[in-house]
Amino acid sequence: MKHLFKSAVIAAVLAAAPAFADPVKMNAVTLAPKPVYINGPFKSFVEEVNEKFAGKIEINWRGGPEVMPPFKQAEGVRSGAMDMTYTSPSYYQGLVPTSGTMNLSFKTYDEIAATDYHERMTELHAEKDLVYVGEIPATELNFFIYMGEEISSLDDLKGKRIRVFPTLLPLVQALGAEPIVLGMGEIYTAMERGTIDGFMQGPLGQAEQFGDLVKTVVAPGVYRAGFPVLVNADTWAEIPEDVQNELVTFLREDFAPRMDSIWAGPIAESQTQMREKGWTFLELTGENAAAYEKMAMDAAWGVISENAGAEIAAELRAMLDR
Repeated sequence: MKHLFKSAVIAAVLAAAPAFADPVKMNAVTLAPKPVYINGPFKSFVEEVNEKFAGKIEINWRGGPEVMPPFKQAEGVRSGAMDMTYTSPSYYQGLVPTSGTMNLSFKTYDEIAATDYHERMTELHAEKDLVYVGEIPATELNFFIYMGEEISSLDDLKGKRIRVFPTLLPLVQALGAEPIVLGMGEIYTAMERGTIDGFMQGPLGQAEQFGDLVKTVVAPGVYRAGFPVLVNADTWAEIPEDVQNELVTFLREDFAPRMDSIWAGPIAESQTQMREKGWTFLELTGENAAAYEKMAMDAAWGVISENAGAEIAAELRAMLDR
């Protein structure tokens, strides 16, 4: 894989600091509470970094939303209230308008890494005083629509209140439904109280969590999951340049590809559990599936173009489209 630090901008972000006697300690926060499945890769990342970089870097995983609200974590890292976050790219599009593009692909991590995408994300985050160390990917974790009632077509979604995170909002609007932005931890209560009719989420853990609250799943899933690791710029500057390079190389070239290959088994098991719960699948196939996927991508990229500019949106989409 090509060397990751070829541009002058990236080199400036990864500025050298004096050699240290004590490890640089980083307090970290995550988008979800520690036990939630999507934190599994970050738990492994913390353990591996603390072992591999012992005496140089020490990550203290403080917790999730109980430490800092999910939609404020990136800003908390930028301001120095926290040193590191493992978050959803959709949760800080107000700060970095292109961050949500990490979801907008059907490519694998290796296919994306073969482009200049991660270098461009490093540059775009640096413009907002954030260090983009890399992404912990989950390409096979697509996002499905889960409804609390039986539906037989996409037309049945019109007027329904569907929980989303920001990247998913344009698609739900395009379907004629009403998007409701909520954090992951708020979905169950909203479904139970009837304040939403359904939600969009990945495939893992849904049957166990939602049980009788879900009746129908709309498939195929769309987009991909990927969770950026962001670090405060001042904290990053305390780390010597060679260690910065080692950490980024470790995440992007070693850890991330390993994590992208772990999901197939759990996804298959999760879908079996959904069917055992009696959930019905509205399976779009052929031209209908292709049209749905195209609607999802076009709607999301349209918003990226409006918020970040048509030129940068086109540049990034060229890297992410198949």
